[in-house]
Parts: sequence; structure tokens; C-alpha cells
Amino acid sequence: MAFWKNCGLELLAASLALTTFVLINLAEANSDGDALYALRRSLADPDRVLQSWDQNLVTPCTWFHVTCNQDNRVTRVDLGNSNLSGHLAPELGKLEHLQYLELYKNNIQGTIPSELGNLKSLISLDLYNNNLTGKIPTSLGNLKSLVFLRLNDNRLTGSIPRQLTKIPSLKVFDVSNNDLCGTIPIEGPFEHIPLENFENNSRLEGPELLGLASYDTNCN
Repeated sequence: MAFWKNCGLELLAASLALTTFVLINLAEANSDGDALYALRRSLADPDRVLQSWDQNLVTPCTWFHVTCNQDNRVTRVDLGNSNLSGHLAPELGKLEHLQYLELYKNNIQGTIPSELGNLKSLISLDLYNNNLTGKIPTSLGNLKSLVFLRLNDNRLTGSIPRQLTKIPSLKVFDVSNNDLCGTIPIEGPFEHIPLENFENNSRLEGPELLGLASYDTNCN
């Protein structure tokens, strides 16, 4: 009798553990959905590409243009060339498993949220061909898995943050056709970035000569 009682208790404990695990996963998936829905609220969507983004669904993994992993965590957002306008929601920084954020060729305005520096799993950040203004956040230097950072064809100002030279995985970096100033870094991954990826920034000088001048002189 004691044997069956112990088996029953073990089964109950296992069932409770599984239920707790499922509930935690659903809560985390729902937090991803909340972050993406904040993006939807911040954007104008005349072509209704975000029509499937229903906040009442348990997870965002059935939404169009969203990819999830086996744990129902968002890993990709693919909204390039979607005729979107508005601004980027800082809540995007809560998508802790996000690897690809593709928002190129839209008409998104405003600044790049510093919260994007929290996306520690990010591999690709493509915001090119928009209407973004302000400075490149220094927090993007925290993205140690980043390979692609394309910010070209916007209206960004200020200098290129030197924190980006500390990203060992960075292979593709393009800030051409902006209004950046200062000098072009040459350290770390920037040693291999072609100069054409810095073109058409009338106030940008470079490459910098290390130790001879401050890179951000008269740059704002």
C-alpha cells in the first residue's frame, strides 16, 4: 500500500512540475507577445501586414512574420519592405531570444531605442532604408553575438560608438548615407569593413589615426 502511495505522490509531483514548466513557458512567450504588440501599436500599417498580430492569443508564434524556437520564444521578426511607418518601441529590448530583427526599407522614424542593446542573442539588426534620426546607441556594443549591423540610408547623426569595436563577431557594418561625424574606427572588426560602407556622411572623416587626435572632436 505504501508503494502505491509513494508512486502516486511521485506522479503528482511530476505532474505539478510539468504544469509549472508549461505555465512558465507560456508566460515567457506571452511576454514576447506583449513586446511585439507594443511594436504594432507604435507603427502605422496601411497594408495590414500585422493583421494577424492578435494580443489575445497565448503566444505570438502563429503571427505572420514572426518565427519562434521550440520553447515558443521569438527568434525572428521579418518586416522588411512592409510599408510601415511610426517609431521603434523600446519594448523590443525584452525579446531576449531574438536573433534577427529585420525592419529595413520602411519609413520608420525617430531614434533607435537604447533598449535594443539588451538583445544579447541578436545576430542581425537590419534597419537600413528608413528615416531614423538621432545617434547610434552605445548600448549596441553589448551585442556580442552580432554579425550584421546595417543602418545605412537613414538620417543618423553623431559619431560611430567605439563600443562597437568590441564586438568580435561583427562582419558586416554599413552606415553609408547618413549624417555621421567624427572619424572611422579601425580597431577590432572595423579593420576589415570596406570604406564604401561609410560613404556619403559629409562630416565623417577617417580612418582615424590612433593616438594623434580625439575621434569625436566637434562631433555631435
